[in-house]
Amino acid sequence: MTATAVLAMAYGTAAQPEELEAYYTHIRGGRPPTPELIAALRLRYEAIGGRSPLLELTRAQLAGLKNALADAGHPDVPVALGMKHAAPFIEDTVADLAAAGARRIVGLVLAPHYSHLSVGEYTERARAAAALAPGQPTVSVVRSWHLAPGYLDFLSAALEDALRALPAQAAARVHVLFTAHSLPRRILEEDDPYPTQLRETAEAVAARTGLERWSVAWQSAGRTPEPWIGPDVLEALGELAAAGASAVVVCPAGFVADHLEVLYDLDIEASSRARELGITFARTASPNADPRLLRALARVVLDEMARDAAAA
Repeated sequence: MTATAVLAMAYGTAAQPEELEAYYTHIRGGRPPTPELIAALRLRYEAIGGRSPLLELTRAQLAGLKNALADAGHPDVPVALGMKHAAPFIEDTVADLAAAGARRIVGLVLAPHYSHLSVGEYTERARAAAALAPGQPTVSVVRSWHLAPGYLDFLSAALEDALRALPAQAAARVHVLFTAHSLPRRILEEDDPYPTQLRETAEAVAARTGLERWSVAWQSAGRTPEPWIGPDVLEALGELAAAGASAVVVCPAGFVADHLEVLYDLDIEASSRARELGITFARTASPNADPRLLRALARVVLDEMARDAAAA
């Protein structure tokens, strides 16, 4: 029996090509996608090799987090995965943790920036599941970790690596774009901290690396009628090229692993757009299971556990 368990939460992905339609249907709230939509999604997956590496990378992150917690003196704290749109679902994992004896669950969303449409929804689902689970364990969720030192360390080092790798001529007028997944524009009217937190991350990395030319852009907007936050990264590339930028380095600070929104939306779509514009394009490496990130997340989890203990 364990008193405390960690619930690591992620968006989820289709593990195999044959699961794409069910996965997309779940994202759409049970509404099956049109044949055109599913065909377009399949083409994007085929372009990155047929499947996303996200599930394997997420599991590697959990193993690394477990090891980092053990190294910090907490080898007895289990770390379990719950996903929003694919199995194992958040609700099932909460039930399993409760059945195994967890009386306190610390939730950690594998995304650094808070929005009520993202981290807020994960939190609601975990707490609702706990209310129905054996023993009704308490649930606290890390609100955000967008300024965690180890996370900023990784981004800064990855950015410096990408900048050093640029051809000398392209590096003369390089501009850095910090990106995250776009969200519906209505969050701007709801005092949602998501855009501000991305800018705070960007400012912190810019200060660490001495950047002079940088800005924030958004990517991977949903295909819905309502407007989403901009500028989109493709629009930003056009504006920067028109302003005389010789190269653009994209730092996808809102993503912690290689997946479709990085491997296709940036490495294929944005890279192709940059070539059309005649500018050099580069992307910073994703954290994936880098120990710097996982040590930072372990620290974030332990801080949340300490807050829980103090409030008890």
